[in-house]
Amino acid sequence: MATTFLVIGGIGVVVLAVSVLIGDLFHVGHPDAAGPFSLPAVAGFIGAFGFAAAIVAAVTDSKVAPVAVGAVAAVPTAWLATRLARMAMNMRTDATPTQRDMIGTTGVVVTPITANGFGEIRISLGGQPVKLSARADKPIPLGARVFVIEATSSTSVIVEETPL
Repeated sequence: MATTFLVIGGIGVVVLAVSVLIGDLFHVGHPDAAGPFSLPAVAGFIGAFGFAAAIVAAVTDSKVAPVAVGAVAAVPTAWLATRLARMAMNMRTDATPTQRDMIGTTGVVVTPITANGFGEIRISLGGQPVKLSARADKPIPLGARVFVIEATSSTSVIVEETPL
């Protein structure tokens, strides 16, 4: 009997993982369903019920005690699963960097910029290194420090060489 409860608990864990990781892609039921009947709540309930009942079934011969203990353990776990899933899905993140954020940054030339031509620079944008096509009024050699004065697209900028 403990094996049956373990399988039920495992199904709950799998459903919870799927609901948190790809729940926005595949809505089950109403897309705005929340609260005690949301997918994370139901999955948390099933998982806690199965695992708590399996523990009790392994140490007793009773047929009623595993179900009772499983139900008692499942209610607070369902509530907690709902709260944690909601917090994970609504977590604040930094804004996505835009073209405007490139203006005013400094970088390094990684492919020399030719006269009236393009080269490449590397800047740090949002804490990540970004390689961009760059154009300048005059040639700029490899390794020179540059200042971005205009962002012509999300992958191309106009730069000026800066002193050290």
